[in-house]
Amino acid sequence: MPPAPRPDDRLRADVRMLGAFLGDTLKEVEGEDLFATVERVRRLSRAARKGDAAAAEELAALLRSLPVEDALPVARAFAQFLALANIAEQHHRIRRRREYREAGSAAQRGSPDQSFGALLADGVAPADLHRTVRELEIELVLTAHPTEVNRRTILHKQNVIADLLDRGDEDGLRRVVAEIWLTDEVHRRKPSPVEEARGGLMVFEQCLWDAVPRWLRSLDASLAAATGEGLPLDVSPVRFGSWMGGDRDGNPNVTAETTRRVCALGRWIAADLYWREVDALRAELSLERCSDELRAAVGDVAEPYRELLRGVRDRLDATREHFAALLAGEAPDDDRAIYLRPDELAAPLELCRRSLIATRAGRIAEGRLTDILRRLAAFGLVLARLDIRQEAPRHAEALDAVTRALGLGSYAEWDEAGRRNFLLAELASRRPLIPRELDASEDVREVLATFAEIARQPDLGAYVISMASTPSDALAVLLLQKEAGVHPPLRVVPLFETDDDLAGAVDTMERLYDVAPWREAFGDRQEVMIGYSDSAKDAGRLAAAWSLYQAQERLVAGARARGIRLTLFHGRGGSVGRGGGPMHRAILSQPPGSTDGRLRVTEQGEMIQAKFGLPGIAQRTLDLYLTAVTEGKLRPPRGPEPAWRALMSEMADAAKAGYRDLVRGEPDFVPYFRAVTPEQELGRLKIGSRPARRRKGGGVESLRAIPWIFAWTQTRLMLPSWLGVGDGLARGLQDPDTLGAMRDWPFLDATLSLICMVLAKAEPPIAAMYDAALCPAELEGLGERLRARCRRTAALLEEVQGSLRDGNPVLARTLDLRNPYVDPLNVLQAELLRRFRAEPDPRLEEALIVTINGIAAGMRNTG
Repeated sequence: MPPAPRPDDRLRADVRMLGAFLGDTLKEVEGEDLFATVERVRRLSRAARKGDAAAAEELAALLRSLPVEDALPVARAFAQFLALANIAEQHHRIRRRREYREAGSAAQRGSPDQSFGALLADGVAPADLHRTVRELEIELVLTAHPTEVNRRTILHKQNVIADLLDRGDEDGLRRVVAEIWLTDEVHRRKPSPVEEARGGLMVFEQCLWDAVPRWLRSLDASLAAATGEGLPLDVSPVRFGSWMGGDRDGNPNVTAETTRRVCALGRWIAADLYWREVDALRAELSLERCSDELRAAVGDVAEPYRELLRGVRDRLDATREHFAALLAGEAPDDDRAIYLRPDELAAPLELCRRSLIATRAGRIAEGRLTDILRRLAAFGLVLARLDIRQEAPRHAEALDAVTRALGLGSYAEWDEAGRRNFLLAELASRRPLIPRELDASEDVREVLATFAEIARQPDLGAYVISMASTPSDALAVLLLQKEAGVHPPLRVVPLFETDDDLAGAVDTMERLYDVAPWREAFGDRQEVMIGYSDSAKDAGRLAAAWSLYQAQERLVAGARARGIRLTLFHGRGGSVGRGGGPMHRAILSQPPGSTDGRLRVTEQGEMIQAKFGLPGIAQRTLDLYLTAVTEGKLRPPRGPEPAWRALMSEMADAAKAGYRDLVRGEPDFVPYFRAVTPEQELGRLKIGSRPARRRKGGGVESLRAIPWIFAWTQTRLMLPSWLGVGDGLARGLQDPDTLGAMRDWPFLDATLSLICMVLAKAEPPIAAMYDAALCPAELEGLGERLRARCRRTAALLEEVQGSLRDGNPVLARTLDLRNPYVDPLNVLQAELLRRFRAEPDPRLEEALIVTINGIAAGMRNTG
């Protein structure tokens, strides 16, 4: 009998087909010689992966001998194959989700049907389940951190390929694969922050605009089936925020003018999308019969719905033109009424709905009209509410300029008590503080201009303070809002990132809660952001995870003691080293009560496309967020036993010491890092408006977390995600019984499983190849020690968790599929780095950038 088909057989068939189409394109466009070279590289790489040492040597010799004019197309071929494999995998996930729903068999794990059923089976009352889902507050905040290496043009074509795969259109697939090959995939200039925002908002136009109302329809059906009551039309458990155009932390390119234009951009796109929907709805609602309420609103006309919606459409047109003018830097025509609040647009639509239901046309009301109302609940009139982020020292600098100008002394030189007393006095004062003609630096003027712009914008999100460490950091922002006339004030969100700041977060917040002006401004609601990137860069992944866990516990307890409803805002990245990984499991491994039905989390860089770029993937992503937060509220995860907590603290201390001894204590570490990784060359990737460093010079501490992790991912040593973990595990294994019992603790199990995933991707032999090509002789010993630590950490993890791939067949499949195609890009990259550093050449630079893009595609999570 033939073997039974495996779930991933069709995926492999899709990958083979797309690879064949790419090969045909190479032959047709570039010729047989290039195709033959690519095929030879592919065969040698596959043989090398199977342990053929001779093939590995031949592969290395071949790639190192390629002239740059041949190296570039070879690198492009392998990079594009990996991108095609990613598309095939995403399509396969969508196909599997659809099959689960159509088969009528067991619901897919993490879906609302599965989760709601399990909760009811555990004794949760239907009314409690319905109330919890209805009251969920989940906000996904999209950020423009520079880890999305693909141009928007390429992303669009990749989405077309996914659609063609779904339709089985092989001719179309051949054409688009050829289009991508003949399209420049390299960013030729850095985007402006407005261009970054335009690119980020593209995911709403191309996917989320349709995916979210479809998801809400599905959720409505699941909730009704489980509880007997659906989801109200004005409720969306998931909403969206953005940092694109508002995040000025260390980015001098984001200004008050940037924020003004990005706000106008979001409103213009939203108005245009609603205009199209209302125009289509007007075409549908040709009905003559209507309710007395609607008749009273429109008069005696033949087509009452169309008459009402004509005015809605015209007002949307005015709204669109108004914000288009602002976006272009022109003065808008203020004579026409525009929509500024969602309820203004919702009112006539709800009138239409009531009329349809009253006249027994409810089935019609459940169509496009319902979807528009659900979009208003999810997107408002801005698509994603914009946060403002700035670092605390910039606010202190602005207030220092004010106090000096007024002859009050130097705010910057005052201690915390002095600053606090000054801020509280000024918050209570009715007179203005800031002189109209303040003689200040350009940086200070820009801070003040930002607050003036906040006062002009009607629907922003939060004001996030990075590098927050004291109550005065938060009170300073409250005062600057008061002086700018921001009423009511934007909620102020301190961001705690480093190990020390996390330890002091509870004290800072508890002192803020006791400040009367703070409670008057924000009542019993508070949001606190915790940063995963810099905390891990500061202390290592394992120690940072434990610090974050404990900080959450203390923050939640402190807020509850004062009657505060706390929302935790998780600043996670795409990679494990920055808090990334499967979010469903991550949410359910947080401390009990830390979500409590409320969650904000960042979605960064390439993860926006990976999670929301295709409708089926977006709906699955939303499912997982919703069910995890629901389960975390109704069935909180297990917390640690006292013995577990004690051992975890000892493991974290050992891990932090092992991490810092190397990163901070080894004098050769930074020179080695810069020699053997493409860290210095990453700045040549014109993929983001933000500088790679907060300041010039300095060591690892001055480097942003994204390029820190991106660089190690390129060499596949993956160091930030595992360094120090081995030291912590070694301490834990001294008490094997306690450590074994701790496997039942969701936090530790999830943390170690994610590190297993990273170490399964790590390739010390590839890292050794970079050393051989790039490392000065005097630093080679450090590289050998690092690779030995990587292997030791993997062995210790296997002792605790089992095989690195056990229980993760998807990871095993992904690695087996990709490794033979990533390996040649690594060999090429090391050789190109060697040549480029010896003699810079634009052709070498372009080929190098292609290898960086390709390895990023192969590794899936770059930063």
